[in-house]
Amino acid sequence: MSGGSGAEAFKRALKFLGYRARSETEVRTKLIQAGFSPKVVEPILEKLRSLKLLDDEAFARSFAQARIEDRGYGPLRLERELRLKGIAKTLVGRILDESFGRQGGKDRAQALVEKRFHGKDLNDAKNLRRAVGFLQRRGYRDSVIAEILKQPVGD
Repeated sequence: MSGGSGAEAFKRALKFLGYRARSETEVRTKLIQAGFSPKVVEPILEKLRSLKLLDDEAFARSFAQARIEDRGYGPLRLERELRLKGIAKTLVGRILDESFGRQGGKDRAQALVEKRFHGKDLNDAKNLRRAVGFLQRRGYRDSVIAEILKQPVGD
């Protein structure tokens, strides 16, 4: 496709957005990979923004909420995934502050450990290593991990 038409690009973007919400970067990348020129893509993105079909802030908030609630993601993992989706660093910072506050997700991390390691002795080196790895993979900071693993897990 040599540039492609605006109508074709718009139709393709709507189809892509129909599967799930996307970031502006994701839509731009998809259209350019489909062979549309940047001169065609940029007006399409503007039209989608004006129609409220493309909103990075709404997308990022929804994405963050789902990853935190459904997968137990911490601030580090969430930040990495939002940045990979092309979300601006300032917006990512704002969403992380709103989602995790000053404690860096300590309460959420504590709840995850209690659920996953309920009744296990975290004084045992093997269980402790597993708990640390579990929280690191979820994206919690080492300082938060160290703080919550000093406390006993419910029996």
